[in-house]
Amino acid sequence: DLPPNTTSNVAAAIWYPYKAFPQVKVLAWGRRAFDVFCDLAGERGTGVTLVEGYEVFRKPVPDPWWRECVRTFRRILPYELPPGRVDGYAFETPVIEMSLYLDYLMARFRQMGGDIQVRAVRSLNEPLALSPLVINCAGLGSRELLGDTAVYPIRGQIVRVEPLSTRRFVLDEDEGETIEREIGPGDEVEAGGVIESEESGVTYIVPRSGDCVLGGTAQPNEWSLEPDMAVAASIIERCARFMPEVRGTRVLSHAVGLRPGRHSVRLEAETLPGGVVVHNYGHGGAGVTLSWGCAEEVASLVAEYIGV
Repeated sequence: DLPPNTTSNVAAAIWYPYKAFPQVKVLAWGRRAFDVFCDLAGERGTGVTLVEGYEVFRKPVPDPWWRECVRTFRRILPYELPPGRVDGYAFETPVIEMSLYLDYLMARFRQMGGDIQVRAVRSLNEPLALSPLVINCAGLGSRELLGDTAVYPIRGQIVRVEPLSTRRFVLDEDEGETIEREIGPGDEVEAGGVIESEESGVTYIVPRSGDCVLGGTAQPNEWSLEPDMAVAASIIERCARFMPEVRGTRVLSHAVGLRPGRHSVRLEAETLPGGVVVHNYGHGGAGVTLSWGCAEEVASLVAEYIGV
């Protein structure tokens, strides 16, 4: 699918490392993407803006592991905390309005001579028959295309509502619903584990120019793309605990996307009969957050292959 019918179109989207591994590489990729998005925020038509917001917690927490990536960061003062929360921090981060941003990227790609063809690809042999160098960014589709069972869906559901009075985003990972499930392919668990508890998703309120995105869920191994109205009601109620005006705000739409989960992002070159494939998939809930950093590493691998 092409925009507007992509998972990326459903994203809130905010720069924030979420459900992507390994941490060391995610840090490097995320830092680079953060810098590029800050530059894009200064250009018209990109859909990127810099927004300050809060992440809050029920118990004291240290600074986040990605602290060094962001440019402004402070601990929240006690009077700024919502009821039931005892700690948190404020930081400025890029918010990307995906419908605008994807249109910008598509136009930029075509202006540079790019050509887009839409068709089914059943194996890597097909593109390798046309070119000795192939970049595989099939995302969740890599499960079927490559037989990579480590790739699995992480279902995300959001509610779009009319603009709220706030211009700040709010994140709260303590407010998600706890679920139990069988461990699936690609999960990182202790040896011998068979069941794990997992938060169904961070609660978030992300204001944009013409709407506000309320979220969300992170349901592993769930494939349904149909919005669940009971889940939507839960999202609205969770968000209303931080901002009561949410309850009276008109709902514009509901949406679902399937994040490409994996125990680690796969970004590597593979030599196959017919040429070289550079894989770039498995970004979990951090596709936008890691995008530019991963893209530049892909370009570096391509440069090695062609001897630049």
